[in-house]
Amino acid sequence: MSEEFEIVREAELRATPEEVWDAFTSGTGGWLWPMEYEPREGGAAPGGGTVTVWEPPHRFTARMEGEDGWFNQLEYVIEGRDGGLTSYRYVHSGVFTDDWDNQYDGASRHTDFYLHTLAQYLRYFSRRPVAYAAAQGPAASSATDAFTVLRHALGLDEASQGDSVQLALPGIEPLDAVVDYLDPYFIGLRTDDALYRFFGRNAFGAPVGIALHLFGEKADRDEAEHAWQSWLDGVFAQHP
Repeated sequence: MSEEFEIVREAELRATPEEVWDAFTSGTGGWLWPMEYEPREGGAAPGGGTVTVWEPPHRFTARMEGEDGWFNQLEYVIEGRDGGLTSYRYVHSGVFTDDWDNQYDGASRHTDFYLHTLAQYLRYFSRRPVAYAAAQGPAASSATDAFTVLRHALGLDEASQGDSVQLALPGIEPLDAVVDYLDPYFIGLRTDDALYRFFGRNAFGAPVGIALHLFGEKADRDEAEHAWQSWLDGVFAQHP
């Protein structure tokens, strides 16, 4: 049965309204994944959607619509504050067509992780050129314990959020990182020139995943994607 949902988040960021606007509209590769919006009301939005509100740098809405009342909409309201802060209100609304509770739980938890990554991006990498890469685990990584397996393979069994860690993984350049996010569903690592995001989507019936936001001048998207995909496949090669 189809049922509407709404996920609302509000926060303050140490950034200008223009920086926050750019992150939401043209810099999504730095914290989410690359998307392009035609910068005008009525312009094209990803997935066949439409920009329904375009009021830089304060309000932006994009909406997709389908059959039988289905829709998916993102709305951002941005306002400058005193002290170099900017507030935003994020509203994701739409219709889930089945397994509503699981879909809502997954979308809500992903939202918190993505918006945390947004804050990290604006604090450390705002407006820097980015190479975005991603990897998805094999079918075995949908197992109940898959994210625990992934965390162990990263060498983070004993890590806590805020810790400085060193990763030495097969086929991956050594990493000195800070654990900027850690819970049973997601891991975030920040280095001097990258954000590494690990997704425990097995909790929601999908394979685990990795997203890389690479800000180094010599970042090679294809090379990074190949290396991390090979590592991820190797982690689960022997996993039932």
